[in-house]
Amino acid sequence: MPFEIERKFLVKKDLVPLGKSSKRIVQVYLSTDPDRTVRVRLADDQAWLTIKGSARGIVRHEFEYPVPAADARQLINLAVSAPVEKVRREIHANGKKWEVDFFEGANEGLVLAEIELSTEDEVFTLPDWVEEEVTGDKRYHNSQLSVHPYSKW
Repeated sequence: MPFEIERKFLVKKDLVPLGKSSKRIVQVYLSTDPDRTVRVRLADDQAWLTIKGSARGIVRHEFEYPVPAADARQLINLAVSAPVEKVRREIHANGKKWEVDFFEGANEGLVLAEIELSTEDEVFTLPDWVEEEVTGDKRYHNSQLSVHPYSKW
C-alpha cells in the first residue's frame, strides 16, 4: 500500500534560495475529511487525483493518479472548499530535495517547506532558511488552508 512520510516547516522568507525549478499549482479538495482527503491538483498542463488517509505520526497512506488536465478542470467545479494556489520551488539542500511552497490568494504570505523521507526516523540536516516545524499542526495542511485560509488567522 503506498504511503508518504513527510515533514513540514515554516520558512524564513528572506533566506530561501530560488531553487532549480518552479511550477504554479492550483489544487482543490473534493473531501477535506482528515480521515480521507481527496485532492485534484493542476500544475501547468499536468493533473493528478490524490487520496490521502489519516496520519499516524508523520506517515499516511497516499494514492496518486495522473488524470487529463481537461478532466481536472472539470473536477475543480466539484470542490467543497476554496482553491489553494501556490508556486512550488524545488530546492536541494544538505543532500535532500525540499519542496518550498509560496502561497498566493487567500494564503498569501505563507511559505512552507516539505521534505519527504524514506523512514520516520530518517536523520537529515535542516537548511538555514528553515524556521519552525509545523508537521503536526493541522492548520498548515493544504486541505485546512482551503477551508481556513492563512489570511483569516
